[in-house]
Amino acid sequence: MAKNEVPKGEPFDLEKLQTLFEMMEKHGLTEVNLKRGEETWKLRRGPQETVSMVPAPMHHAVPAPVAAPAAAPAPPTEAAPAADAGPVIKSPTVGTFYASPSPDDPPFVSVGSKVGSDTIVCIVEAMKVFNQIPAEMNGTITELLVKDGEAVEFGQPLFRISQG
Repeated sequence: MAKNEVPKGEPFDLEKLQTLFEMMEKHGLTEVNLKRGEETWKLRRGPQETVSMVPAPMHHAVPAPVAAPAAAPAPPTEAAPAADAGPVIKSPTVGTFYASPSPDDPPFVSVGSKVGSDTIVCIVEAMKVFNQIPAEMNGTITELLVKDGEAVEFGQPLFRISQG
């Protein structure tokens, strides 16, 4: 095996991917391309940071993410929600947001759903791994902040919640 070759079939390490993204930010890089076998990843940063993924064929009930054109930045009034609008549930990883376990199932939660700290609120798919995301707090969902199938960033707010 060559010095820089990664064995086929092994997933990318999420911690290394996050470190790479942080290094891109620190050094002002706008794009990094990774390729291993038939799998190609492109990380791009811009006015609104996005991650574009072109995964190898998947065999799972959830459809593969499709790279979408970069959206125009939101007006400043929408980009900065009021601090008193309530706490948020954030994405613990970069990936694709799915509101339900499969396309035919209802969403895990919707506006008005009561959640506990261990209630699963969504799935974030990263590198063909479907991560169930718990609320990690008690309360009621008051706002959905992302759309099903949308790419999300590390730490990006997914849901607004009212506690109490």
